[in-house]
Amino acid sequence: MSGQVTPSITGAIEAPTLSGASGRYAEALFDLAKEANAVDSVERDTKILSQAIAGSDDFRSFLRSPVYGHEEMRLAAAALVEKAGVSELTKNFIGLVAQKGRLFSLEDMIDDFTKLAAYHRGEVRAEAVSASALNEDQLRRLRGEIERLVGKAVNLDTQVDPDLLGGLIVKVGSTMIDSSLRTKLNKLKSAMKEA
Repeated sequence: MSGQVTPSITGAIEAPTLSGASGRYAEALFDLAKEANAVDSVERDTKILSQAIAGSDDFRSFLRSPVYGHEEMRLAAAALVEKAGVSELTKNFIGLVAQKGRLFSLEDMIDDFTKLAAYHRGEVRAEAVSASALNEDQLRRLRGEIERLVGKAVNLDTQVDPDLLGGLIVKVGSTMIDSSLRTKLNKLKSAMKEA
């Protein structure tokens, strides 16, 4: 693993870049949660909401649909937060998002809030894409190597992309290390064409 991840990753530690309305809403929620000393509980709430949205294609479609009015969206959001049992702060935030007609970007707001909370705790978010699922030992070693290089705790998200053929793509902040066989083969193919 150490041959695939280089120390250039150390420059990748940066505040999360948020944009658009979802970023502004996430920052507002984060500021309120920080002020109330409730960042951890709001983050738990957002994870619960994220799982509820991810678990229902119908609900995700409903949130993104322009067919429903603000009142229908507000009622649906109220039912969701009530069922999820989230904190008052999160309930009020979701109510405001629904009232403003912004539920279509709730998933992005949750993702942005998660980035802010991780950065606040001094954690770095990293993504790893591999050709096949990594086992526990591989995940532990990869996380350890990234933590060693960046000097911070790492939240590691993993994905599988069978088109990689083998190898790994690791992204930390804006830095990406691509040691996948697909990329190596493409480079070799380009070099052969030039020869």
